Amino acid sequence: MSPKKNNIKDFFKALPKNIFSGFVVSLIALPLGLGLAMASDAPPIAGIIAAIVGGIMVSILGGSHVTIAGPGNGLVGVLLVAISTLGLENAYVAIIFSGVLLMSLGFFRMGTLADFFPSSAIQGMLAAIGLIILGKQFHIMLAHKIKREDTVDYLFEIPFSINDAIHYENKGLIYAALAGVLSLAIMLFYSKIRNKYLQLIPAPMWIVILSIGFSYYFELGLHEPNPIAKEYMISGIPSIQNIIADIPTPNFSNIWSFSFWGSVLALTLISGIESLLSIKAVDKLDPEKRRSNVNKDLKALGLATVGSGFLGGLNVVTVIARSSVNVNNGASNRSSNFFHAVFLVLFIVLFSTQLTRIPLPALMAILVYTGYKLASPSVITKIFSIGKEQLIIFFVTLIVTLKIGLITGIIAGVITTLIIHFVINKSVGLFFRNVLKPNVLMFKEANDENNFYVSVKHFCSFLNYYRLKKQLDAVPENEDVIIDFSMCEFVDHTVMENMHSYQELFNKRGGHFDVIGLDMHDTDSKHPFALRRMLPVPKIIKNNLTRRQTNMEILAKDYNFNYSSKKEKEVSVLNNFRFFGTKHINHIYNKLSHKDGAIYLFDIEFSEGEFIAKEVIRSTMLHIELNHNIPEFTLDREGFLEKVSAFAGFKDIDIENHDDFSDRFYLQGDNEMEISKFFNDDVTHFFESNPYYHVESKGNTLLIFGKERLASLKEIKALFDFGKRLKEVIVPK
Repeated sequence: MSPKKNNIKDFFKALPKNIFSGFVVSLIALPLGLGLAMASDAPPIAGIIAAIVGGIMVSILGGSHVTIAGPGNGLVGVLLVAISTLGLENAYVAIIFSGVLLMSLGFFRMGTLADFFPSSAIQGMLAAIGLIILGKQFHIMLAHKIKREDTVDYLFEIPFSINDAIHYENKGLIYAALAGVLSLAIMLFYSKIRNKYLQLIPAPMWIVILSIGFSYYFELGLHEPNPIAKEYMISGIPSIQNIIADIPTPNFSNIWSFSFWGSVLALTLISGIESLLSIKAVDKLDPEKRRSNVNKDLKALGLATVGSGFLGGLNVVTVIARSSVNVNNGASNRSSNFFHAVFLVLFIVLFSTQLTRIPLPALMAILVYTGYKLASPSVITKIFSIGKEQLIIFFVTLIVTLKIGLITGIIAGVITTLIIHFVINKSVGLFFRNVLKPNVLMFKEANDENNFYVSVKHFCSFLNYYRLKKQLDAVPENEDVIIDFSMCEFVDHTVMENMHSYQELFNKRGGHFDVIGLDMHDTDSKHPFALRRMLPVPKIIKNNLTRRQTNMEILAKDYNFNYSSKKEKEVSVLNNFRFFGTKHINHIYNKLSHKDGAIYLFDIEFSEGEFIAKEVIRSTMLHIELNHNIPEFTLDREGFLEKVSAFAGFKDIDIENHDDFSDRFYLQGDNEMEISKFFNDDVTHFFESNPYYHVESKGNTLLIFGKERLASLKEIKALFDFGKRLKEVIVPK
């Protein structure tokens, strides 16, 4: 079956979950859209229009997978100023122009700005958004509406709202608070009820069913009105006829004023950054770890904003809270965004009367749970396990976002990260000298497996990660990729976390993604996402094994090998090989060997050249001890340079009756007769039918390696297998 047919089949298979997730999100988007519009001093329906237009257009034209588009929290303040300064009709024009500018950002490929934000700062921003959501909606969940200037004040007021709820005397408020508390309990404990029939219906749907059922029980069963206070029920929605009649006529008369363009730029800046951060954050929540096409999403969001403005709606952005609800309810593709918009249309056209049966506290409980998930203590524990410095970045971003705002918070997180990186490396020059230099080299290695090899130099952090990401995104996810950080002095947490995401993605798609070259880097924790800095004097890191060393240790156990991570400077046996004739061996380490010690593999550090021409190289090699003598020779793949060297007097030994071998391999040695005799049919056929390696014989020992770089775990297994089989072929019968 073709990949296209598989994709169509998977799409329809996942459709029921995406339809349901879209339905759940629409239930959240409805009251939020109304509330955000009212908070911005716009008509309540303006928020719903933004959600509908955004859901349809972004799902069709966007480049993300599980995001939800609609009106955003971060724009409320800017919209309020724009509407009060310009008037409603001129504000709609400002929204239209901001959409055009947002589209321009996408066309100019400014989506890469999302890669300039450190992971811990994004986590701090998400936690802050979670606390904002939790703080503001917790009070409504307990039927206690309050208005505070400072976001933090909403959090401080939580104990007082709980106390007030306990002492309610108004029956309507008691029932409203109970609806919120019971709904929160369902969200918290529903996953612990292991009943296959109950689990068919997700927790938010149970909240909706029970809420409507409760209303009908009083109305039809007891013939009494719903006891929940009316101000805590979803209010009526305008009819479709009224919405169409109220579509505004844009007024372009004031577009040359300073205040107009100030509002346009502010709307574009806030909506752009909020969307970029949300897309990047939701990619981390995506169970399939897919990569969004951010520029494509910016274009779609901009076009949706233009359409929304013409129809009387607010700016369309990618929203983190509704996107989190979307992911939590099993969404797997953009169709959930589309169906969330469809359900909003249906609610307006068909079911506005039924929606009034759902209490606001019940819906707010879903948001409170979502806010808690974004800012749960487990997030702090995870950040701390990665490194104490990441916790500083996290809390600075969180606190500044809560106290001042989203943009200031993320800027504070970026500045804090930079300062911490300067302090850790005890150098500002490392960053300023190299930040503008190209530091990523990628090429496809010419061997049977066609690996993509990526070498990263100088430093790799959130500042220049976009260069590495650009190269990796160009590689098909079913290929093999090796990332070598051995020439990189500093690798930050953001890069390490993204490398882990790439590994998961490539493994899921049938590829192989290996990170090498971090053995000489220091780390303050054992967490795989911890930042790494190269030690001034290489040494094994504080008795903690690196990820590569841990994998090699596991490999040793699986294959019944001996393993040692210690450096060995006694390498006289290697100095006899021609390859090391003009090179200086510093040490070998990460040694894997058979029990008898006859075959052993190792990582090696050596240098060639001196002074300014000196270059340190790390590679992985295999050494085989033989119990009999064979001719001394060197075998390599024959390339252009080898053909040219024949004119300089370097003779390539051809093997009689093996033209294919003679054409493909460059064979050298002093004793041509003995070498030709040694390369019999079995030995020659072995080399012809296996991957190319550099093979050098010193009579009773062999040195074998593939590339002058560290080998990946997959390549280590292949090299060991090659050496073992070669030894069996050359053993005298």
